[in-house]
Amino acid sequence: MSLNNTPSANRLHIALFGRRNSGKSSLINALTGQDTALVSDIPGTTTDPVSKAMELHGIGPCVIIDTPGFDDEGTLGEMRIERTLKAIERTDIALLFCEENDLRIETEWKKQLEAKNIPVILILNKADIRKDTPSISDNIGKALGQKPLIVSAKEKQGMEEIRLAILEKLPQDFEQPSITGDLVDENDLVLLVMPQDIQAPKGRLILPQVQTMRELLDKKCLVMSCTTDKLPQTLQALAYPPKLIITDSQVFKTVYEQKPAESLLTSFSVLMAGYKGDIRQFIEGASAIDSLTENSHVLIAEACAHAPMTEDIGRVKIPRLLRKKIGEGLQIDMVSGSDFPKDLSKYDLIIHCGACMFNRKHVMNRLDSASHQQVPMTNYGITLAHLMGILDKIVY
Repeated sequence: MSLNNTPSANRLHIALFGRRNSGKSSLINALTGQDTALVSDIPGTTTDPVSKAMELHGIGPCVIIDTPGFDDEGTLGEMRIERTLKAIERTDIALLFCEENDLRIETEWKKQLEAKNIPVILILNKADIRKDTPSISDNIGKALGQKPLIVSAKEKQGMEEIRLAILEKLPQDFEQPSITGDLVDENDLVLLVMPQDIQAPKGRLILPQVQTMRELLDKKCLVMSCTTDKLPQTLQALAYPPKLIITDSQVFKTVYEQKPAESLLTSFSVLMAGYKGDIRQFIEGASAIDSLTENSHVLIAEACAHAPMTEDIGRVKIPRLLRKKIGEGLQIDMVSGSDFPKDLSKYDLIIHCGACMFNRKHVMNRLDSASHQQVPMTNYGITLAHLMGILDKIVY
């Protein structure tokens, strides 16, 4: 995959954590060979996590996340640290910068990162101005149970060692599963049903549709597409029924009622549930819908932070269907983007979007958080299939 055609959500996310003025931004510039991050001698120059999509030699497409120092101070400092903590949720590999003296903060951050199953590479930067770096490295190794890489961002020393360490720490599950899995093979006919209604972006398809179509073409499938209103004519024009029909979840029932009996059915959102997260956990989570009452509390989480549209699926359609089934008293909260409550205990169910804008690590962290707090979690497509009574009729 090239830099131009790899969505950020599919890139390896490498985050840099450390104290203020530890050289995180300078290291990014040294790794990339360009002035990507703003650098100065003033502590606290980086005030918000900054993500930059790029390509690293031998590693490929990735997103580098530069974070504010985790030793920031004051009210604004606390807010910056909170933003840095949120960056952990989407981190695949962490570069943790260490200093030569008190390592209590670094020890705590290493624990937090490892608790999220994030591989950690320790960095001892500024080797060009430190005295007795081997001794400092030994002390860090004793305190943190791991020796740091000794580097100098200023002199661009140790960059190859960092690159090799990243390759060594690459998560085994980073090469994400196929979107369509084993549902189709070469020469299978696949029909994509894509409504172009008021919610569809003008002049383009949405990311899950584009990614799915590209994968099907790579698999040498025969790909057809139509809007919902042209489904009967499309099926009639085909010489034989499609092996698989992939539709927008909002028209699940319409497509199910018109599809040939031998054609398998799924949706883009359902496929995203398996591609970005744990499909089994999402499917199990949907069963909680039947236990909801008017006293229940549901959280709907949207990865995008787009402006709400008329008949928005997360803000309008799913709440309407839920209240029609459960009752108007059902309480529903909505969050979007990186906002996601730490304490989920007041919720009886979480319903997440397809998360095409999140990397897999981000979604899995949210699933883990829900699981640890014993709150069921499902996604938009699976919820709609359940509410329409056809969840057992779809494939994933």
